[in-house]
Amino acid sequence: MKRILLSCLLLLSIHTLKAQDTRLNNVVNTLKERITLAGYAQVGYTYDDAGEKASNTFDLKRAIFMARGKITDKWSCYFMYSFANTGKILEAYTEYRFLPQLTARIGQFKTMYTIENPMSPCFVELINCYSQAVNYLAGINGSDPLYGSNSGRDMGILIYGDLFKKKLSYNLAVMNGQGINLKDKNNQKDIVGSLMVHPLDWLSVGGSFVKGKGCAVAASSVNPDIAIGDSYTRNRWSAGATIQTKPVSLRTEYLAGKDGHVKSDGYYATASVHVLPKFDIVASYDYFNKDKAQDYKQSNYVAGVQWWFYPKCRLQAQYTYCDPHKGENSNLLQAQLQVRF
Repeated sequence: MKRILLSCLLLLSIHTLKAQDTRLNNVVNTLKERITLAGYAQVGYTYDDAGEKASNTFDLKRAIFMARGKITDKWSCYFMYSFANTGKILEAYTEYRFLPQLTARIGQFKTMYTIENPMSPCFVELINCYSQAVNYLAGINGSDPLYGSNSGRDMGILIYGDLFKKKLSYNLAVMNGQGINLKDKNNQKDIVGSLMVHPLDWLSVGGSFVKGKGCAVAASSVNPDIAIGDSYTRNRWSAGATIQTKPVSLRTEYLAGKDGHVKSDGYYATASVHVLPKFDIVASYDYFNKDKAQDYKQSNYVAGVQWWFYPKCRLQAQYTYCDPHKGENSNLLQAQLQVRF
């Protein structure tokens, strides 16, 4: 009798373990199907002789982790975190695709202003990533103290999609205008929109705008009439084009902004020539005027190379000649290694 009971218990235990193993495999397989993980790091070296004393340093520019979750076939969520410097949440949003031509997103994400800002640093040709005007007007790197350093991101709600067999792409958003990881500091919201037309497979033409009021997070010597905590008019617009062919990629754009009574504008043209299957020559002209009334302008000339030694991984080297209208010229040498999974 004892042997029979022991045999029954053993069979029951084996059956239970098999059932648990099956459930665990189902959970693991479901997670594999519904969760996508990715990340990248950009490390390098910088020599800069701007100012009274030249500097050179090894630096960690970016270390990013990304996760996308598929809740249903139409409903998803996304999370992005930066480990560089102090560490911070860059993006956190959920979106729902109502139609192939209409998707709604709510949370924290890239502001759809300019051609460059929505682009990932993984694919932008320049080591400094974006042009002077985009960095300033989109609030990316803190070059505009009033706006602050927000990585070109904000909180809000966005609708976007492609129309007419993907010949036209649109984005329309209502956003705080305060930047990332912060509540809005005034009762005004920014209206952000962009429209791109794709008349040919290799050509895209369009523009974008931001209309709203900002709340100054710091004082600016360019705009001394605006104090910390003041609400001020902050409007922007841009127009540009991209060309994508096998031998050449070209991106060019004109941007303009108005902060209070101060007007600014700039433009850039960045080209990448694919001379070998994994090797590119990069060149860029970048002009920006922070205050058109004071002629507070600077032009940057960039030349460099990049080698895509593995999918999404590259080694870059670039030289930048900085020519400010006020002040002395300077030279910038940079090298960067990018790895991504």
